[in-house]
Amino acid sequence: MSHQQDLSEIYTFLPCETPREWVECALKNEAKMLIDHAHCERKAASTAINLMYRYPDRLDLQAKMSRLAREELRHFEQVLAILKKRNIPFRGMSASRYAGEMRKYVRKNEPGQLVDVLIIGAFIEARSCERFAKISPYLDDTLKKFYLSLLKSEARHYQDYLTLARDAAGGSIDERVAEFADLEKNLILGEDEQFRFHSGVKKCIEGLGVGE
Repeated sequence: MSHQQDLSEIYTFLPCETPREWVECALKNEAKMLIDHAHCERKAASTAINLMYRYPDRLDLQAKMSRLAREELRHFEQVLAILKKRNIPFRGMSASRYAGEMRKYVRKNEPGQLVDVLIIGAFIEARSCERFAKISPYLDDTLKKFYLSLLKSEARHYQDYLTLARDAAGGSIDERVAEFADLEKNLILGEDEQFRFHSGVKKCIEGLGVGE
């Protein structure tokens, strides 16, 4: 498939593939997946805007994060429209462990703090992209088309985050990326109590309430 070729760099970057168990759980809890997806898009926009406020002197960051925030909010609106058409109410939902666990390892000093936040952003975008591609073949035509339409922008977001991280570090970030890759792998392959878009493996029961 063409999108598999387009995402070869992301597959190399990520330390593992999404487990089949996550796909099976997502298909049994499609409403929950869509609601959490909407939350993820909104959080992504918020992260980008917060970075713009925290680092006003970094002009490349300003430009890339401004564009990213606009795109993520547009994706948020698109997911909300899908929820409305399917009569799925949008509601609050607790966050997955994924981003929070990685952020525990962010350094406190600068530029280390910025570098780490940007690397985490790259993993979030890359994993999102990989999961859109992973689950799309099993979705109805409308959702499949929508998720495949997100691949290009999500892949670019991952690249933007890595570029900004290298610029902030003033050199190679390979060692730090490898450290976060190990953590990311453990989160993706480890067990989670709740199903979320970025959750790990969960023994899934069909029909779990979206408020879980």
